[in-house]
Amino acid sequence: MVRRICTLTVYLMTVFLCIFSSIQVSAGGLNISPILPALPEIQKAFPNASKISEKEGELFVRTVYGMDEDVLAYAFETNDIARVPAYSGEPVNTLVIINPEGVITHSVVLEHHEPILLVGIPAKELFDFAAQYIGFASDTRVKIGGKNDQDDGYTHIDAVSGATVTIMVVNVAIMRSAKKVAHSLGIIEIDAQSQQPPASIKQDYFVEADWTALTGNGSIRKLSLSNAQIDKAFVGTDAEEAPSDAPEESFAEIYYTQLDIPSIGKNLLGESEYQWLMAELKEGEHVIGLMGTGYSFKGSGYVRGGIFDRILMHQGETEFSFRDTDHYRINDLFIENVPDFDEMSLFYVREHLEFDTGKDWQVELLVRRQVGAVDSVFTSFKGDYQPIEDYITRPVVVVEEEIPLWKQVWIDKDVTVIVVIISMVLLLLVMFFQDFLVKFPHQLHIFRQAFLVYTVVFIGYYSLGQLSIVNVFTFMQSLMSDFNWELFLLDPVIFLIWGFVAVTVLLWGRGIYCGWLCPFGALQELINEIALKFKVPQYIVPWFIHERLWAIKYLILLALFGLSLESLSTAEAFAEVEPFKTTFLLRFDREWPFVIYAGFLIFTSIFSRKVYCRYICPLGAAIAIPSGMRLFDWLKRRKECGSPCKVCANECEIGAIEPNGNINLRECHHCLDCQATYYNEDKCPPLILKNKKANKFKQEPVKAEAVKIIN
Repeated sequence: MVRRICTLTVYLMTVFLCIFSSIQVSAGGLNISPILPALPEIQKAFPNASKISEKEGELFVRTVYGMDEDVLAYAFETNDIARVPAYSGEPVNTLVIINPEGVITHSVVLEHHEPILLVGIPAKELFDFAAQYIGFASDTRVKIGGKNDQDDGYTHIDAVSGATVTIMVVNVAIMRSAKKVAHSLGIIEIDAQSQQPPASIKQDYFVEADWTALTGNGSIRKLSLSNAQIDKAFVGTDAEEAPSDAPEESFAEIYYTQLDIPSIGKNLLGESEYQWLMAELKEGEHVIGLMGTGYSFKGSGYVRGGIFDRILMHQGETEFSFRDTDHYRINDLFIENVPDFDEMSLFYVREHLEFDTGKDWQVELLVRRQVGAVDSVFTSFKGDYQPIEDYITRPVVVVEEEIPLWKQVWIDKDVTVIVVIISMVLLLLVMFFQDFLVKFPHQLHIFRQAFLVYTVVFIGYYSLGQLSIVNVFTFMQSLMSDFNWELFLLDPVIFLIWGFVAVTVLLWGRGIYCGWLCPFGALQELINEIALKFKVPQYIVPWFIHERLWAIKYLILLALFGLSLESLSTAEAFAEVEPFKTTFLLRFDREWPFVIYAGFLIFTSIFSRKVYCRYICPLGAAIAIPSGMRLFDWLKRRKECGSPCKVCANECEIGAIEPNGNINLRECHHCLDCQATYYNEDKCPPLILKNKKANKFKQEPVKAEAVKIIN
């Protein structure tokens, strides 16, 4: 039975690995597009170029030279300049080429991770969309949808039906990158006002007001649309319809405002709700309130995919949409003279959007009409909002030296960094004082379970600090090319944990990370602990099979390493043998093969401790290899361990203790259970026997003395 289960596990792992590889490297895959290298695309665009430089400067721009060393063009990737998260949470990397006059001559999508484009919508739609930017000047104001005869200062381009959010992200990334590069090269000038620091809200300024007063002074603005305006907007499109029978009737009325301003938020929400709202906000975040009747600004897209695809916000060149995690429904307004609304919502404007409360912004409503089973046509309408000077404080501009990006990231994540460092120091103290702590096994067990919960929740899900074998390959590739510490410093949590791994592997071996700080390992162990509480039968793999299954993870590591030497992107695709991305980064929100694979590995933890860690994990194998060079071996053993005593070996739930009693530190996860048994006078047979002999030796002299006195 056990042998069948082991065979089934290995077989399913192999099958799923094959499925992953076909998904990842296939151009028709579900999850990832083929990654096009930028340099061949530039060479294709300029076959007669004499030289193409490496990435240079702060914005990583390549210069394309002609035969006479004259500059033909400048090429750059949007991921190097404007990493705007798309529907999947990952940016869409696009190669953009501009000529010396700042006009876009080429726009090619190099890589995307948009599942919405690959389930029913061909990826070609995205490539064709990007090509529409050819011929645009770097400072062109581009808007998705609508008609170019609108006098709004925008150039309108066609959208991709069903992928509104994705193409809007691509639009922002292309135009923001082109504008930055053209400005850095001196081709165009950018308004100095756009470089000013953001204004701050006067939190101590409050004026009591009713609805009439707030709408009258511009604190609350309104976008009002009639049926006639909607009909006119669709004239000349496939969605044109017969004029409405009631053209002057209202199609939609949307009121919008900024709720984190005290004179607005307190009056609308009431004191207690406003204070709750402010407590929810992080530094740099703001809240926009929307109240509407008629055509819904929510729509139904957020129910299916978590995206509000009818409402957008604009500020300057920045355009952003909202997800369901940014939304909160307003149940009531505590202000006099407020009209009745069909829907009321607040939307969090997150910090990374760099919203400035001191600058004008716009709300845009997208109105969609269906023209077929799948296709639709939409147009949009904007409402402007100008800040009220009484509510804000504009900063005095002080020119300061720019802080490197990695330092800014560490500053932004200072609390997370401090928590992770404290946990690492605490773990080091446990290792240093393990001989004392294992004498209190019950308390140590409780502490360990709490630490594993912290690892899963804080390290895994909150901080996304799950290490991966891909990190190892990236580091090795960097060592073989132009090594740069800043690349690794951009993720503080991953950097700290890898530093901790390097130290602990040198001192004690693999077990400290795998047994305490690996989120997926901790998740498996906690599930197994729960199963044990419910007395679920556990399957112990026979030793002769168990020690052979160890080899699987090393074979996987060698295969991935070989692939990484040929192509890092191919190795990353096959590294999906790690379920970490599915479990923590995407939280099981991806295609069914990945979810089934990760779920299966977690499910096995109910019946056997840490199956993935013991037999499959290439990261564990990579960390285990240098464990043989550890400086210390603090796990104590007795000469009786293994022969005749088997207590620790039978209790070791990951099977790291060999039949001869030796601990295989390449497989040990440093749970310290065997050390607790080592010092337990009621559990360790050699220690029990030793104490019995000692007690007997103490009693014999006492009896002899008593006999002498009696005589």
